[in-house]
Amino acid sequence: MTQFKSLPGFREFYPEDKAVQNHIFDIWRRTSRRFGFREWDAPVLEELELFTEKSGEEIVSQLFNFVDKGERAVTLRPEMTPSLARMVAARAGSMRRPIKWFAIGDNFRYEKQQKGRLRSFVQYNADLLGEPGPSADAEIIALCVESLRAFGLREGEFCIRLSDRNLWFLFLESRGVPADKVPAILSVVDKLERDKPEDLLKNAAGALAGTDCDPVAILDAVRGFVACDSFDKVRAFLGAGNAAVEARLKDWSELLGILSAMNLGDFIRVDMTIVRGLAYYTGFVFEAFQLVGQGRALAGGGRYDNLVKKLGGPDMPAVGFGMGDVVLRNLLDDLKLIPAYHDAPDFYAIVIGEENRAEALKDVAALRTAGICVEYAFKDGKFGKLIQTAEQSGARHALVYGGDELAAGVVKVRDMKERREVAVPRAHLIEALRLIAEHGLPCDQPKPGCDRQGGCGCSH
Repeated sequence: MTQFKSLPGFREFYPEDKAVQNHIFDIWRRTSRRFGFREWDAPVLEELELFTEKSGEEIVSQLFNFVDKGERAVTLRPEMTPSLARMVAARAGSMRRPIKWFAIGDNFRYEKQQKGRLRSFVQYNADLLGEPGPSADAEIIALCVESLRAFGLREGEFCIRLSDRNLWFLFLESRGVPADKVPAILSVVDKLERDKPEDLLKNAAGALAGTDCDPVAILDAVRGFVACDSFDKVRAFLGAGNAAVEARLKDWSELLGILSAMNLGDFIRVDMTIVRGLAYYTGFVFEAFQLVGQGRALAGGGRYDNLVKKLGGPDMPAVGFGMGDVVLRNLLDDLKLIPAYHDAPDFYAIVIGEENRAEALKDVAALRTAGICVEYAFKDGKFGKLIQTAEQSGARHALVYGGDELAAGVVKVRDMKERREVAVPRAHLIEALRLIAEHGLPCDQPKPGCDRQGGCGCSH
């Protein structure tokens, strides 16, 4: 018989793995809401043109695309930003600005698998639209930092590598590079840390074909610019006298000042090698980069002021970032920052004798309706076997329903670790079990000052 397996690059989540993923999602959601961001979602299947319009036809080789039964060219979404721009464009006239949205969604890319990069992944996106100034960039960067700190990551374990495509345009144009050639040179800059010098020179020459620019001189100038690892060095390197450059440096001062006021300045590293490969970025760009472990990017983003208009909406400034769950999970595992998750019921009901099952199930149903998690054995059995089953469930407490207990109108609540029991009146079962779930069994040998609700450290 054939044993089926999941497709290459796709993950499956057993309950213990899903609990960890839900932990990650929960932190993303709670952090976003603290910043006033609202959650949204979009179809996982979109028109192919939505992504080729944004990224060009070359992206098709990376997509799970096909023609559907309605003869439409469609694709599983590789990212969520185009869907965001489409949705905002459709209702832009009625939306209060700034628009602060976040999403946690499945994305798909048909590309070679490697550690930290799969064909199916979940990405957390946060975007702020409608605000053109550095305050919006600062808000997005602050959310990115806090989203990582919320997992227990600390200064020295990650940083924000900050750069600026606007400054790159101004700098390269001052060196004689035509504006329409700048994106191609930025593609070379994006590979500056990875490609061999001869490959960089070849690509720079190709990018500058048809111009009077010397690729060797341009690459030398690029290397001088990326060597500036602080704002003061960037300012000194660019010099004075260019009004556009000075205006942009003023934006830098404002951005860094806001981040410093938020006590986030120590997380920021000026790194002009960060240009973000996608051509739609228009201003400040950044990456959250791990300083421990594999030394990989954890998140990336920046300003994309032209995308909403390009996809049919009004002229609307926008800035955002994306963070995948795969690399983040790997880092949290390496640093042992994943809490021990064990899905278990609050209580496990043990029924001794089938004649007592109906009464026990009445309580089980009432407890579940009240929001208390309860499991029970489906079959009757000996007490020892039932206790063993309760222990295997992971429940901290067992509820014992026997003939004597029901005749007395009580349920015995047994602490599975301490092997200790108390009798609880069925008439007050819900209230009693809520207290026990929070504090443990009442102490039977309390110390002075104990409120008899457990948790006081008394010996039993």
